[in-house]
Amino acid sequence: MSYNLQEWTTWTHPLTQKTYSLEFLSSHELSKDDFRTCFGIIETTSGVDYKNSSVGWHPAMKRKEMKSPDLRYILVKDDGGAVQGFTSLMPTFENHEPVLYCYEVHLLPELQGSGLGKHLMNQLITIAENIPSTKKVMLTCFTSNLNGLKFYEKIGFTKDDFSPADRTLRGGKVVRPDYVILSRETAHRGLNGELRTIEDGGSDYTES
Repeated sequence: MSYNLQEWTTWTHPLTQKTYSLEFLSSHELSKDDFRTCFGIIETTSGVDYKNSSVGWHPAMKRKEMKSPDLRYILVKDDGGAVQGFTSLMPTFENHEPVLYCYEVHLLPELQGSGLGKHLMNQLITIAENIPSTKKVMLTCFTSNLNGLKFYEKIGFTKDDFSPADRTLRGGKVVRPDYVILSRETAHRGLNGELRTIEDGGSDYTES
């Protein structure tokens, strides 16, 4: 499967036939309104998971992370220009290995389960395929996000070797981490020069 420009810049809802635009931006190119909307979507879709985790919900820290200079965004906008979802990503190194890290994937409820999540992940994987020496795509998912874990498993993500392990306390109690690190190796180009992407099937997720 190969991508053309239209596939990168638009997406059509399979049921409503409504067309959404996709914009690829760096963190400093985000408008204040779009930044606030993205933050609000994170808080709406993941705020409870953050608050119930050992990480906690820290708005100031999250806003700072979202403004990281090397972070890139793919925004999903409706025909009125309002952000309906987004993914953010960053080329980085994990254990001295070049990877593409997916920081966030969030869709408003009305777009969840529509296939848009799979479309965004396909784009992210295609980006990884075109960054020389990038070995895999990585992301972090709360263990409480069961829909997300099922979705990532269906599209080829597995638990990474560097995901935190269970801890056994002195009394024998097992403490399980509240998040897992998942990864998917990048696929090599086929003989026809096309990029292998996520197969059809599976369902979307709530958030990473």
